[in-house]
Amino acid sequence: MMMLIAQFADHLSRPVPTAMRRRAAVHLLDWGGCAVIGAATPVADTLAAVFLDGAGGPCTVIGRAHGASAEAAARYNGALGNIYEMDDVDKRARVHPGPIVIPAALALAQATNAGADALLDAIVRGYEAVIRLGRALGDGHYRVWHTTASAGTVGAAAACASLLGLDRDGMAQAMALAITRTGGLWETRNDPRSSAKQVHNAQAAGDGLLAARMAAAGLRGPAQILEGKEGMFAATAPGATPADLLAGISPAGWCITDVSLKPWPACRHVHPVIDAALALLSKTGREGLDLREVRGIAIQTYGDAVRFCDRPAPRTVIEAKFSLQHVVAVSLLHGPPPLSAFDQPMIADPTVTELRSRVKVTVGEPYAGAYPNQFGARVVVNLSNGDLLVHEQPDALGDPENPLSIDRTIDKARSLMQAAGMEAATIGTLVTECLELADGRPLPTHWPSRLTGEAA
Repeated sequence: MMMLIAQFADHLSRPVPTAMRRRAAVHLLDWGGCAVIGAATPVADTLAAVFLDGAGGPCTVIGRAHGASAEAAARYNGALGNIYEMDDVDKRARVHPGPIVIPAALALAQATNAGADALLDAIVRGYEAVIRLGRALGDGHYRVWHTTASAGTVGAAAACASLLGLDRDGMAQAMALAITRTGGLWETRNDPRSSAKQVHNAQAAGDGLLAARMAAAGLRGPAQILEGKEGMFAATAPGATPADLLAGISPAGWCITDVSLKPWPACRHVHPVIDAALALLSKTGREGLDLREVRGIAIQTYGDAVRFCDRPAPRTVIEAKFSLQHVVAVSLLHGPPPLSAFDQPMIADPTVTELRSRVKVTVGEPYAGAYPNQFGARVVVNLSNGDLLVHEQPDALGDPENPLSIDRTIDKARSLMQAAGMEAATIGTLVTECLELADGRPLPTHWPSRLTGEAA
């Protein structure tokens, strides 16, 4: 009988169609924008001091003048993509594949002089691995574990095994070795001073790359690492069924087509509320409401959105990004939230503070029952004149049911790179390099080596 990890590797080893490579190129660009703006933040200097040893190497280190080894680059670049909370996400798995799979695959591709097709195939396979595992782990795992990290290591391992040309058994060994290093606890979200979320991603990207290299060298992992009595499901996923890993497989389907792209720089669980608030403004033909017009605001959404993001008085940038009250206040007052909507001046703004205090958040249907297949919310604004403004948002902008257009995805990447201090000409070249990878163009080379933008 074939063990589950071997069956999984067999699924991942099938050929990748050109259409999926094109989709992977879009996600590479989206990650690039997120990583570049992340590299312009002060925490990037600390991350560099930890993960970069100064020895140099052939792999890109975003925002740094010198390259690094594949493992060092994977870890450092892996920490960058989530800093601004704009990284891609699979809603059913509740994982962010891009900031782990892509830096690991890009680093190893550069280290091995891989071609464009090999890199894009690796990204598609890595996304498949992390998403399918994340979905199978389920609610019991996500309640405590940062699934992007715990399943992400497997995605990085699968991507790197693909780049190394490992057969099905080698792919299985890489993932099994990666799973033995699973980690990432959600306690990090309970401390606004914690940088562990980025560290989780860095470790997952680097450990996945290392696991693939170990498998290539002949090291082996446990055959029943997933379904065994002391395997991953038994240890970390109460209520999950291991068979869910391979459930619903379509011969032509790949999970990367289900992945959402985020338009707003905040936790994905608050995006439906932002979208609903903006829809209300559109209905009134206004760019923003006046505080004096608003008597109260009611938000109804699903349980995890409330569990993670019921923060009526955020104090820090990260708390504001995880605050339903903050995002609805800034969106109703000022319209689409820019990067600065989560900085200290906006957090402390008296008008925003007052409007946050008028927000009531509850769990309700149909949003609780539809989650995680749908991320939805209802926003009701009770105006001072007695009128009600109501909007139902069943799907967040950027989800497959409500997709972000390719033009808007490109604009997102451009705006993030511009905010980080990249020159317009270099941005244009990097955008073209990423999007034309599926046409056989060489790997992108115009990653910035120095950043001086507003995020610094």
